[in-house]
Amino acid sequence: MDLEKLLSYNPVLLALVATLFTWFVTAMGASMVFFFKTINKKILNSMLGFAAGVMIAASFWSLLKPAIEMAEENGTLPWVPALVGFLLGGAFLLLVDKLLPHLHMGLSTDKAEGLKTTWQRSILLVLAITLHNIPEGLAVGVAFGALANNPDVGMLTGAIALAIGIGLQNFPEGAAVSIPLRREGLSRLKAFNYGQLSGVVEPIAGVFGAYLVLTIEPLLPYALSFAAGAMIFVVVEELIPESQTGNETDLSTIGAMLGFATMMLLDVALG
Repeated sequence: MDLEKLLSYNPVLLALVATLFTWFVTAMGASMVFFFKTINKKILNSMLGFAAGVMIAASFWSLLKPAIEMAEENGTLPWVPALVGFLLGGAFLLLVDKLLPHLHMGLSTDKAEGLKTTWQRSILLVLAITLHNIPEGLAVGVAFGALANNPDVGMLTGAIALAIGIGLQNFPEGAAVSIPLRREGLSRLKAFNYGQLSGVVEPIAGVFGAYLVLTIEPLLPYALSFAAGAMIFVVVEELIPESQTGNETDLSTIGAMLGFATMMLLDVALG
């Protein structure tokens, strides 16, 4: 891969390609429904733990750390953008969580969160996953958008590492959506479609994030921290609690450790 040549491309285009990749991996995970009707709870918890670990590591290594370094280079108090952006990201996801109707896996329909609605259970389940794909797409988009102001190979490889890490954890997420939907009575094709559709928001959020930081350059450290805060909210609110259901909680903890280590390795080695 000619990284120098990639730097000549529009960062918004690179963000679109990267988030289309993460969406594609979500679809690959969702395609597991054509081979399995059920998924072992231990395996599911391990995969959700892995996804949580990746997101935690990405929040620091790929988002907060660069935001702090950029603030220092700009002569700003380094903790201000990181703190403000991080808390705003969490607050944004909290607001969306309160408004968007959604249902977490394994719960009855009367436990749906957000505004009351008569939407089908399957739609509510998909929206729960779609909700936490927003910060993932935004994070990748902002990382590539940063290339407009800092077009060096290190920044590019860091953004690529982030996209690969998000893609890796999207595979189990796609399977975690489609296979339970199949178990609830949907056809394999419909369960697959719902599973891959949960990731369609990532290219949208990615392009928006990249365009935003291109348009308003001083926002970049805040945008990186915002994406980090939103991802940590998802991890604590959804992924960790869901991965810890059942008796084999050690497996989900090991999965989280491996996910963190994998994302850290990708970011440090490539970035």
